[in-house]
Amino acid sequence: MDKKYVYMDYAATTFTKPEVLEEMMPYFTENFANPSSKFYSISAKPRMAIDKARERVAKAINAEKDEIYFTAGGSEADNWALKGVAFANKNKGNHIITTVIEHHAITHTCEFLKKHGFEITYLPVNEEGLISIEDLKNAIKDTTILVSVMFANNEVGAIQPIKEIGEVCRERKIYFHTDAVQAVAHVGVDVKDMNIDMLSMAGHKFYGPKGIGALYIKKGVKIENLIHGGGQEKGRRASTENVPGIVGIGKAVELAVSELEEESKRVSYLRDKLINGLTERIPHVKLNGPRGDKRLPGNVNMCFVGVEGETLLLDLDFEGICASTGSACASGSLDPSHVLLAMGLTHGIAHGSLRLSLGANTTEEEVEYVLDILPQIIKRRREMSPYWEEYLNSLKEGEK
Repeated sequence: MDKKYVYMDYAATTFTKPEVLEEMMPYFTENFANPSSKFYSISAKPRMAIDKARERVAKAINAEKDEIYFTAGGSEADNWALKGVAFANKNKGNHIITTVIEHHAITHTCEFLKKHGFEITYLPVNEEGLISIEDLKNAIKDTTILVSVMFANNEVGAIQPIKEIGEVCRERKIYFHTDAVQAVAHVGVDVKDMNIDMLSMAGHKFYGPKGIGALYIKKGVKIENLIHGGGQEKGRRASTENVPGIVGIGKAVELAVSELEEESKRVSYLRDKLINGLTERIPHVKLNGPRGDKRLPGNVNMCFVGVEGETLLLDLDFEGICASTGSACASGSLDPSHVLLAMGLTHGIAHGSLRLSLGANTTEEEVEYVLDILPQIIKRRREMSPYWEEYLNSLKEGEK
């Protein structure tokens, strides 16, 4: 008999909802024709399905249908936005502004662009993981062509002042891209109201399939094509379309946005119950990131002094709880989180971080189970840790 798991890693990925899978299935079987094969009628259904999905994605973020381009995921969309704008606008300037807490899909792309002659400025963040608008204004140069700031952080859930960033970029006539992989369908996103020029998303973060994402590109943005070949995606991203995936992301985002308000309230309540419960039951614990509306509804990220995060994950897995120490893309690394270090945490404290991310199937009973199990694990591990004893002694020394 399979072991029952309490899944609290929704920020890493989500399951595909049955309604989404049901709508996808015909495009694996009877509606399998290549949408680019326009000389026979059976290609019309997949072609129409792509158009419908494009409309659904556009509506979810208040964009126009022809501003949505399907990709193989969020990382591809991020790469396209940065490289595409950088190389298409290098005659205007070579300066790009981003932040120190971006996903590696952004930071590694910036490192690549730096090797190709672009100058990168990394904005700092405060102890909550939020940037300063004044820092952004001060970083802008005559050569600045692009600002890329993530909508919401994947590790600590901090939601950036996106509308204000967009206003600054619009006033200075600088392109503004946001990695909204963690935000779309979890918080309200309006590309027009927020002055966003480009936005990345990934279907598997809101109960759609893996391997499909989208990049919103506002009309008029000068950007290089991503893949050369056929004429798919208006010639900007050649490759036969992943029709089932495209159908899936369209249905998933429509469904998630329709449930957003109610689900956000429910998950936020469970998030706060978990944060408050752990804070009350475990001494010397630190919440990473902001509280309230500046935090993603399902994000809990805490540091437990005297305990290694990787050890916690193994102990939690033994108890049937799935969690993370941060970004799933880097969870195999033993280096402390670059996000937590940027927020001012020491290496020692950052190593004790744990991310619990809640979602559609999270129940109050599951939260209670974690509140029962996790304090026991922390207590047991601290009793075994020489670092914990050193930490307590340092506190006593400080009181003298």
